[in-house]
Amino acid sequence: MTTLAKPTTRPALNHLVQLDGVRFIAVAMVLIDHWTAERLPPILFVPLGSLGVTIFFVLSGFLISRILLSGKDKLPEPKTAHLGGYLKTFYIRRTLRIFPIYYLTLFILYALNEPPVRRTIGWLALYTSNIYIARYATWMGTVDHLWSLAVEEQVYLVLPMLLFVLPRRLVLPTALLMMVGSLALRYGLMRHGSTWFIGYVSMPTCLDAFGLGLIMAYLWLYQRPRFERFFSSSIGLIISIIVFGLVVWGARTTAEAQPTLDYHANNSYAHVWERLSASFIGFFLIGRAILGFRGPMKAFLESRVSQYLGQISYGLYLYHNFIYNAYHTPQTHIVLRVWRRLVSYIPALGSSFAFEFVYFLLLTIGLASLSWFLIEKPINRLKDRYAY
Repeated sequence: MTTLAKPTTRPALNHLVQLDGVRFIAVAMVLIDHWTAERLPPILFVPLGSLGVTIFFVLSGFLISRILLSGKDKLPEPKTAHLGGYLKTFYIRRTLRIFPIYYLTLFILYALNEPPVRRTIGWLALYTSNIYIARYATWMGTVDHLWSLAVEEQVYLVLPMLLFVLPRRLVLPTALLMMVGSLALRYGLMRHGSTWFIGYVSMPTCLDAFGLGLIMAYLWLYQRPRFERFFSSSIGLIISIIVFGLVVWGARTTAEAQPTLDYHANNSYAHVWERLSASFIGFFLIGRAILGFRGPMKAFLESRVSQYLGQISYGLYLYHNFIYNAYHTPQTHIVLRVWRRLVSYIPALGSSFAFEFVYFLLLTIGLASLSWFLIEKPINRLKDRYAY
């Protein structure tokens, strides 16, 4: 029987530092996917967007579970007498971090008469855009990326109470149940012939990623030596990347064998296994970053650029779709009109999409930076009043 180590709040040397770099990697994948679309050669086709979002899910699962478990451990006995304060602290801190720029963005877009926002404002305001997408089997244009934020908020409604009532010995079995249940649900939906949107954007079908994050938090808090042995090498990350590549190859091969059907139809690689394999990439990437990569990866994750872009990653993710999205941005969009004007002055800019990509990136970084310094950072300071 394994003896549980005492919970500790002592951070690893690179714990906070390299996780900001991981955030940057995840958001960069989403931006590349949404901005390049079909421009990349077919041989380079990798679902970077879904991979980046899944890494965010695993990271959220780890960070939130760690906060909730360690916060619960600090409560005096009887712990049940402090449930209200425990939940109040968690939700106030989450509200301060997430709500301000989310609702400000919705307000501005609604005032500007953005069609999908006007049409679905109730779903967006209640963080249920993923349910809208699943119900109507359609994306939502400029706000379709908000489905992942809806998933996270829905997890936040369940996870605090779940971890509060769970005895410590049942945390790992619960995390495994989350993973198996999510996997089985995606498989069942595929076999039932349900639209792939349901399996992709529904909160219960995303729980394998959050379950892996919960496992990581448990090991970090209560079985630190095992955590360090498990993530001390990069071999797990390398293997998970290879497995993910094989799953993507299997998905493409299956889709090519049934050209008259939707890409996800009867495609267990895409519908079932892709998110699980992506979750393991997030699992090993984050675990290794917590202990601290060395060499070139350390230099990349801890560089000032990676650190800063990771710090403002929420704004980058929230705003990037309004700057540009290859799938739905019309040619009349002001960002594209300004770009064409720039190209008319400097024709060399039109010689490569790389220049246009940099243009989108600079606009997004600029907007996210303003958001960070003017809104997010000042509001985040209020969280210090609600420490666990």
